[in-house]
Amino acid sequence: MSGFLATRRAPRLTRGRLIAALGGCLVVAAAVTLLAPLLGVEMTRSGRHFTWIDLSAIGDPDATDHQVFVLARLPRALAAMMVGAALAAAGCAFQALLRNPLAEPFTLGISSGSSLAAVLAIRLGLDGVLGGTGVGVAALFGAAASVTVVWRLGRVGRSLPPATLLLAGVTVAMLCAAASMLVQYTAEFAEVSRMVRWMMGGFEVVRYGTLLRAGVAIGIGLLILLSLARDLNALAAGAEAAASVGVSVGRAQSLVFIAASLLVGASIAIGGPIGFVGLMVPHALRALVGPDHRVLLPASMLAGGALLVLCDTFARLAIAPAQLPVGIVTALLGAPFFLMILVRGKRGAQLWGGG
Repeated sequence: MSGFLATRRAPRLTRGRLIAALGGCLVVAAAVTLLAPLLGVEMTRSGRHFTWIDLSAIGDPDATDHQVFVLARLPRALAAMMVGAALAAAGCAFQALLRNPLAEPFTLGISSGSSLAAVLAIRLGLDGVLGGTGVGVAALFGAAASVTVVWRLGRVGRSLPPATLLLAGVTVAMLCAAASMLVQYTAEFAEVSRMVRWMMGGFEVVRYGTLLRAGVAIGIGLLILLSLARDLNALAAGAEAAASVGVSVGRAQSLVFIAASLLVGASIAIGGPIGFVGLMVPHALRALVGPDHRVLLPASMLAGGALLVLCDTFARLAIAPAQLPVGIVTALLGAPFFLMILVRGKRGAQLWGGG
């Protein structure tokens, strides 16, 4: 196997390895999601102190702790878990499809197209439409539009050559970024403020209805990718290798691309463009559990969700009572990680499949 997945022979996937890897990730993800909403910060004269929700008060609808937990922190943690799982799964799929460790949703222009649609919605005053979800709906349509453009530009016959798809994605991303800046330049100061805040990503206001609607799309996308785990193993070895083992390359590439793009669009509709989760999690887990997507993909979903919940909890508590956008936290983690991959690939002469 050539490229970034060809560094060593992976150990054979057994039921024991599968259960151990996924069981560990599941325990961590569940613990993080359950504990994060319980932790808060209380401001006193002596300074800031960490506090925990009173578990006995959660069942009392009139208690303040119940309101804080059920209406504010729990949907926020669930949103972070869903978005983190979706972005990590999409990054894992894109890395296999493009055979490149630097591939992630931002690379293919999906996030940029979604952001352009969102800033247009704010500029046109649609942020209050549909019960305040107008920007999210616009972002979802923007992701779908950019996916369609990139897919048509990158498709050659019945296949999606990785190099062509990557070039098409970068081109669309640059065009959408320039258009977003143009929209911001023509907007009012208050509109620009809302645009910039949305583009930083965050889960400050999340409703259960939004989670339910986006969860359907995310669930469909995750199920499609899980059903294609074996095909992803073959695609990571190259189109010719995949065809030699009976994979319908064109069909598999299209399904992977569409499912991963659906995950990205639904995620951005919930929390805005949050970068680097799809880059860091699959790459780190590949070194721990191996490149077999039958375990790597579901492990990435669980670990990606846990990572984003942790990042969002840090963003909520770091400068309380103010809050950091979670996109800033993931960028501060992801940028050094990106550079590490770049330097390691450069040293090994394997970043682009050479050596």
